[in-house]
Amino acid sequence: MTTLLPSAISRRAFATGALATAVAATLAACGTDSEGQPKGLKKDGDTVVISIGATPQPHVTMLTHIKENLLSGTGIDLDVKEINDYTTPNISLKDGSIAANFFQTPNYLRQQIEEHGYDFVAIADVHVEPMGIYSKKATTLEEIPEGGQIVLNNDPANTARGLKLLEAAKLITLDPAAKLPTDSDVTGNPHSFTFTTVDGAQVANTMQDAAAVVLNGNYALDAGLKPAVDALRLESVDAAPANQLVVRSEDKDNAALKKLAEIMNSADFKSYIESTWADGSVLPAF
Repeated sequence: MTTLLPSAISRRAFATGALATAVAATLAACGTDSEGQPKGLKKDGDTVVISIGATPQPHVTMLTHIKENLLSGTGIDLDVKEINDYTTPNISLKDGSIAANFFQTPNYLRQQIEEHGYDFVAIADVHVEPMGIYSKKATTLEEIPEGGQIVLNNDPANTARGLKLLEAAKLITLDPAAKLPTDSDVTGNPHSFTFTTVDGAQVANTMQDAAAVVLNGNYALDAGLKPAVDALRLESVDAAPANQLVVRSEDKDNAALKKLAEIMNSADFKSYIESTWADGSVLPAF
């Protein structure tokens, strides 16, 4: 038997600690926790709990329905984090606070990847929420006041989407060469509208003063509006992009996340969307 002297014990303890630190660092670099699970996933007995970030309407509502009604026997559960802006969900996905998010569309995801270098991928197209033009000063497009201010979401993908909706409504004309148009790409403005952009979550709050606003479907629902009834004009279903389930690219083949994607594209979930938003404010994308 070898007797360890204090100095040897110290050296061994140091080496053991260093090894543990190295393993933890390696797991962190690989986006996994100490149990080898992707960050934002944790084991609870035989169940994998997926931490997922989402904006309130209709995303959290949908995820709550899934959690309460569609997960029995699947081996997964959801820890739903409600997030009220379009920036935090991607930051949280990158830093491992969550394993997935559910709020964004392809153009927005592409813009965020280009701007921030995120290594994310969509694993399910889930639903569409047609963007709409709303006004408290008009009941038709023709009644929107001449020279009035129109407020849009300020992130580039949604600004472009809003301007394209205004063009589809024949209120403005855009430079056809502009892939993500801004107000500088407005080539025809017969009603002399001015354009202001604010954070997407704040657009509805400007309705009292603006001539009109262009609202994302989720923010319209948050504001208590019924898009199919209250909008002066809605995006066509073909023009409205899908809201997607997004994960880190390294986790796209994770069994628990793939199971969630499967559930979000299931016949049961499609029926739920169609019955819950029977007016067409929210539509399945699959």
